[in-house]
Amino acid sequence: MTATPPLRKQYLTIKRRHQDAILLFRIGDFYEAFDDDARLVARELNITLTSKPMGKNLRVPLAGIPHHSLDRHLATLIERGHRIAICEQLTTEPTRGEGQPGRGLIERGVVRIVTPGTISEPGLLHSRVNNYLAAYTTDGAMSGIAYADITTGDFYVTELERPQAEEELLRIGPSELLLPRSFEAKEFPYRGFITRRDDAEFAAVPARLMLLDHFQTRTLEPMGCEQWPLATAAAGALVAYLRDTQPAAAGQLTRLTSYRTASFMTLDPQTLRSLEILESADQSPSLLRILDRSRTAMGGRLLRRWLKQPLRDPAEILSRQSHVAWFLAHAKERAELFSALEGMNDLERLIGRVRSASASARELLALGQSLSLIPQVRSILQRDAARFGSLLTMLPSCEAAARLIDRAIADQPPRGAPRQLIRDGFAEELDRLREVLRDGKKYLAEIEQRERARTGIKSLRVGYNKVFGYYIEVTRPNLHLVPQDYTRKQTLTQAERFITLELKEHEAMVVNAQERIAELEASLFRRVCSDVSKERREILGAASTIAFLDTVAALADVAAEYNYARPTITEDAELTIKDGRHPIVERQLPAGTFVPNDVAMGGANEPQILLVTGPNMSGKSTYLRQTAMIVIMAQIGSFVPASEARIGICDRIFTRAGLYDRIGRGESTFMTEMIETAAILHHATPRSLILLDELGRGTSTYDGLAVARAVLEYIHNHPKVRARTLFATHYHELTELDQVLPRVRNLHVEIVEHEGELIFLHKITPGCAERSYGVYAAKLAGMPRPVVRRAEQLLGDYEARSSARGKGTSGHSLRGAPASGADLLQALREIDPDTLSPVEALMKLYDLKQRACAEADKDKNSAPRPSRTNAATTSHQK
Repeated sequence: MTATPPLRKQYLTIKRRHQDAILLFRIGDFYEAFDDDARLVARELNITLTSKPMGKNLRVPLAGIPHHSLDRHLATLIERGHRIAICEQLTTEPTRGEGQPGRGLIERGVVRIVTPGTISEPGLLHSRVNNYLAAYTTDGAMSGIAYADITTGDFYVTELERPQAEEELLRIGPSELLLPRSFEAKEFPYRGFITRRDDAEFAAVPARLMLLDHFQTRTLEPMGCEQWPLATAAAGALVAYLRDTQPAAAGQLTRLTSYRTASFMTLDPQTLRSLEILESADQSPSLLRILDRSRTAMGGRLLRRWLKQPLRDPAEILSRQSHVAWFLAHAKERAELFSALEGMNDLERLIGRVRSASASARELLALGQSLSLIPQVRSILQRDAARFGSLLTMLPSCEAAARLIDRAIADQPPRGAPRQLIRDGFAEELDRLREVLRDGKKYLAEIEQRERARTGIKSLRVGYNKVFGYYIEVTRPNLHLVPQDYTRKQTLTQAERFITLELKEHEAMVVNAQERIAELEASLFRRVCSDVSKERREILGAASTIAFLDTVAALADVAAEYNYARPTITEDAELTIKDGRHPIVERQLPAGTFVPNDVAMGGANEPQILLVTGPNMSGKSTYLRQTAMIVIMAQIGSFVPASEARIGICDRIFTRAGLYDRIGRGESTFMTEMIETAAILHHATPRSLILLDELGRGTSTYDGLAVARAVLEYIHNHPKVRARTLFATHYHELTELDQVLPRVRNLHVEIVEHEGELIFLHKITPGCAERSYGVYAAKLAGMPRPVVRRAEQLLGDYEARSSARGKGTSGHSLRGAPASGADLLQALREIDPDTLSPVEALMKLYDLKQRACAEADKDKNSAPRPSRTNAATTSHQK
């Protein structure tokens, strides 16, 4: 049997410990993958698959990438769902075997495992988006969630009932999720990168001990999770995972924050997507893009978090508002703040890289330059110290770290110039060694002049090259003048090169100085990074405050340019908006052309449900969405696109809009619509805001109409729902509900019809739309003219038939089928009060009332109007 070469043995030993990852094995200037990993890497990166000899008659598949292009290739592999183990050379010289000096292997080991949730390279991250690694565990009823961004040090935990926890997990949107191996994820909503870990890591006691050891504390009370065993289990599992895969990254998590979702408005992914809060489906801007005037990556990440978690605490909202208002009123200070922040780099991620010893000199300089701008920010706040007192307290100057970096780290040299890490004057020994090198040229010139005088060789030259080092060059005609203490070093065509003892000593001194300089610079750089890392807590505090200032100033800047108003925040259910505008749509239109609209609902004398009718493209959906966006903006502390607004705190916004299916999950268009509507009805409360846009379109007209009405009645009547609701529909039959349900009001979009053409006024006013104008919308969409003409003809026929049927059944309407007194009594006898829930009893009562009203209307409409001349006849007929 052929013996396995040592390099192959080393590779196989390391690979056995990381079988679930692609092993990138460092050999010289390349990261190489072997065997199946090589085939996979070659395919995914579209690079050449080669082979490498690994012993007699053995070649193994090989795919390699240059070390300097690792980040680019890592991005591709991570994006495609792979886990990568980075195996580095841990020594520079081979380990010497016994009796075999100079032979052996360079020591190698996996220094980290890269997964979507543990990326730290700046080039692989979106600067304005947090990259979260999350852990989840459940006991069936309750669930614990922990999530962290290792690049910023953010670390959060919460514990919720399982359905709410699954929703919260989708809101967080982690890049990677840790789950126990035994967890059944078949019906689990998360569809991202999942990493399975042993169940033991999620056990409450070991996880708690892991956290206590990590934070070097005796209790978790300060973190707020001592009484949350599942949240603690998730957090402990997350720390254990990082310790296994990236120990340096685990050290970044120095603070743990617990929170309750009840402090924030709930926005599920469907709502965020439908309202285009974070991103849009097409090329139009999202709400985030409209509002994000922040100058720093930290501010950009904070605004994104605010939009995903609007506040429910009026006091905290008012606090944010007051800061936005100050920067709105002080344009000069706002401009000065932005000017200072323009040069502010990402403090959170920079200090993270410094602490993990992965920062470059350029990054350390960027950190120092950013810290040097903090005094400018403080000077702006000090102009109103009474208002900004707490922020000044939370904004340390960080002068010690800034001064250290400025004293220690040399400015980056121009391209091609010699590189220097440590600034002159920082370390005496380093300065002395550099002086030796700087004086070297002068010293060589002196040797050259002295040797010319001693030998009489006027053309003698002292030189240096990288291969042979220092030398004295003498042309052939002068070789007879060479002294005996010269030692021949190299023969050229026209000359000979020599070395002397003095040159050897100088060369040794230079080489030693260069090596010592490199060692000293590396050591001093590490020391500076270590000293700066000691200020991490202070720097992170400054980063947090700067992010807040950046965000509120950005919101003020938007408010100033777009004429936003400060909303009044209340704790009742009122939702009143005057001259409200859609923050995205109005930016797409010429200035001043967007038609504003009012909203009034939820107050003491205002409706709970607004039923909006009107043609396609007239602005119904815009009206619904702008209302929700204004509420979200108000609850993050922003000013809003309106002239006035009173916003009653909203606990959740629900949306059901558009026709789409989930064929992969076996759900048709209508089934998807019904599932989402059911979720709304199960979770809405009187503090919620519901947007329903064209509910019931996915099935037949009467089925859809029946479902739409039943949903509206449920929202209106159920005492635990009764949410503020905006309902856009083409079912004109539903407009009769305002005669039946007291808290429903009809609105419609005004249009003008002129010579067969429609003019959309986009104005929402009380009342009902007369027609839907769907055929006209088909015409605007570019349907062939024969199709439009035929549709108009068929529409006339259908309307005529419907009108004829209506005359024969005039008593039938949405108010319910008419019923005689006997029918009503029979219906009452059939009711079993002991089996009805309160809601069902209320619904039965409404139904009986509507049927009775319908019967009364029938009798009234069918009875002839009596007159004096035929009163007797009428009486006889009755």
